[in-house]
Amino acid sequence: MKWWQRVLLNTVIFLVLANFLNGFYVYEWQSAVLAAVILSLLNGFVKPIVTLFSLPFTLITLGLFYFVINGLMIWLTSYFVPGFVVHSFGQAILVSIILSLVNSLVTSE
Repeated sequence: MKWWQRVLLNTVIFLVLANFLNGFYVYEWQSAVLAAVILSLLNGFVKPIVTLFSLPFTLITLGLFYFVINGLMIWLTSYFVPGFVVHSFGQAILVSIILSLVNSLVTSE
């Protein structure tokens, strides 16, 4: 899947999740697009470093800590994008789990 297609998919997922989850809000579609772009940048540059340093925790939890890392990326995105609000870290983890599931379902061939 190309970069712009993933950004578009994440934008749609953010907009849909904002309608169903309490504590997760996207006030404008532009915020969703910007959040998807920022998230892809964070996943490209920050996430590999965080993943490397948290490797012992990821191994101990048999990979489940990876969801916490993804939640951290969503949480950081909410700080950088106005109109993209995540009220709790648990909500960020939930959004990241759903985002990962939908992305894996759509991109599996």
